[in-house]
Amino acid sequence: MPYAAVLTGYGSPETLVWSEVALPAPGPGQIRMRVHAAGVGPTDLKIRRGDLREVFPLPDPAVLGFEAAGTVDALGPGVTGVSLGDEVAAQLPTLGGYGEYALASAWTVKPATVSWADAAALPASAEAAVGVLRQLGVTSGETLLVLGGGGSVGVIATQLAVSQGLTVFSATGPSDEQFAKDLGAIPVRYGSALLAQMRAHVGKVDAVFDAGGKGGLRDAVELAGGPARVITLADEHAADFGVALSAPTPDRAPDAVEQTMPLLASGQLRLRAQRLLPMRDAAQAHALLEVGTAHEKLILTS
Repeated sequence: MPYAAVLTGYGSPETLVWSEVALPAPGPGQIRMRVHAAGVGPTDLKIRRGDLREVFPLPDPAVLGFEAAGTVDALGPGVTGVSLGDEVAAQLPTLGGYGEYALASAWTVKPATVSWADAAALPASAEAAVGVLRQLGVTSGETLLVLGGGGSVGVIATQLAVSQGLTVFSATGPSDEQFAKDLGAIPVRYGSALLAQMRAHVGKVDAVFDAGGKGGLRDAVELAGGPARVITLADEHAADFGVALSAPTPDRAPDAVEQTMPLLASGQLRLRAQRLLPMRDAAQAHALLEVGTAHEKLILTS
């Protein structure tokens, strides 16, 4: 019997327990992968705590994880274009990445030059970055402020926006300022001085991408001249400022991983630094992320 980190009830990280589960069988259009690495993200923590129980109903068994990379182990009816043993990365809208095996309905071939950890770190962050940039409708010559520019999504969004010819301001903590510069952005600090720092550079911005969800929307709306082109991924106070909260719907950016994987393979796209932990230590990963002591993207490996 395979194992997975199963959510045994809403609550603290200790509710994630390494347990035996049934081997999942792929349905029509699905593959089963032997998972080598899975990404851990902030939304996973909210699901575990029960904050999003109305939005993300738990699968049975309740195995979290929106992104994973592994080897194709079985094919469901009607699956073509992929073979047993192929190395793939997948976004998992219905969860399941924190296990030795996972089912996927969409996947992207992992190039040999991309590590398992990088392949697992890409799908959810790339989908969010590509999707929100599209929703903002940014174009070359415009100015974009990225809140949370040092996070997994912000790092990708910054690079894609710079490559599209935008001037990008990246709101980060002090430890990420140089990285933001390396990615082609102008770093500014989160916090009470954000607006003043931005005013020292520009009178306004064309759009704001809040990839962090940790405040700053009031300043964002003022800088953008209103909420129309301000989008957040996670700030629960978005409605208070008239700001749109973007969710990972199937039509937001279904081609995001296909678009960004070649950039990652060629070195044109960089990812946030990673920290690897064994899959059985999913609870520890959640605890590290929750208390803010993890400054890297956390990757579970099996």
